[in-house]
Amino acid sequence: MSSTEASPFTPPVVAAVTAHMNTDHPEDNLLIARSLGGLPEATSAVMTGLDADGARFSAEVDGASSEFTVPWAGPVTERPHIRHEVVRMYHEACEALGVTPRGAEEH
Repeated sequence: MSSTEASPFTPPVVAAVTAHMNTDHPEDNLLIARSLGGLPEATSAVMTGLDADGARFSAEVDGASSEFTVPWAGPVTERPHIRHEVVRMYHEACEALGVTPRGAEEH
């Protein structure tokens, strides 16, 4: 499925996921921006949306917003898949930046 097709996620699901990430995990968003988003100088980042292709973010770099999408590693068509993929992104970001990730119970 490409972004030109309808998203498998309803607006309330997207709103809930982005609110959770931006409220409870802003530091994860920043790690993802600095590594997987290719923005090592980012000072903040928020998740702005998601669809069948990946998670969308906006990061602040030198006072300007930079938008990027991190693609899913595989098909993501149901809400539980989102969590799995975002945790994967977080762990990949930690590994790339040499940061010790939180334990699984803290996600």
